[in-house]
Amino acid sequence: MAKTHFGFSTVDAADKARQVRGVFDSVAPKYDLMNDLMSLGLHRVWKAYAIGVAGVRAGDRVLDLAAGTGDLTRAFARKVGATGLVVHTDINEAMLRTGRDRLLDEGLVLPTIACDAERLPFADGGFDLVSVAFGLRNMTDKERALAEMCRVLRPGGRLLVLEFSKVAEPLAKPYDWYSFKVLPRLGQLVAGDAASYRYLAESIRVHPSQAELKAMMQRAGFGHVDVHNLTAGVVALHVGVKC
Repeated sequence: MAKTHFGFSTVDAADKARQVRGVFDSVAPKYDLMNDLMSLGLHRVWKAYAIGVAGVRAGDRVLDLAAGTGDLTRAFARKVGATGLVVHTDINEAMLRTGRDRLLDEGLVLPTIACDAERLPFADGGFDLVSVAFGLRNMTDKERALAEMCRVLRPGGRLLVLEFSKVAEPLAKPYDWYSFKVLPRLGQLVAGDAASYRYLAESIRVHPSQAELKAMMQRAGFGHVDVHNLTAGVVALHVGVKC
């Protein structure tokens, strides 16, 4: 049976989705608070940058994958307006419910669909933009997921991947200390779950580097890929244009 990474552990590929689901079932109630605490609020800046780069216009059709609590979904919906469409998706139902409820509380009634990014239930070429923020590293078959994202985009459509990446070398040691010493303790204190935040730190280390992910996107069918390093490479925004 095929194997894959679950943090630093090796697991059956068929079982990874279940284990990732367990992580997000656990953290969903405190997800937004923990994002603010562990990034010192920077996740909001990273997401705002991605929204700016996206250049979404009125009438555009947007697919937001692994959208969770809906930060990007909400921002895209306000930009596409009544003539556009934003689809809010996640494989994890607890995260999806949390995001749906937040969107409804803000008066946004959008399609909310539980789906697997590796098997998207959408027709070819139906979207102008696909986005995935902090979700790609949790996917079992990233190559397949990227190919699916390319498939559902129109020619010339764009994919935005906002994800933790390889930090600049001078910051590697302090970043490791923060990731493996502080984050699990913070997770235990705030969310009652150290293990999920230890998995977060490990999953970042086994995720492809900026150059590796760019090459993966090109193989998936994106003819041009730009890479934007944010906060010294703690996060990178990859922007691919479908051939």
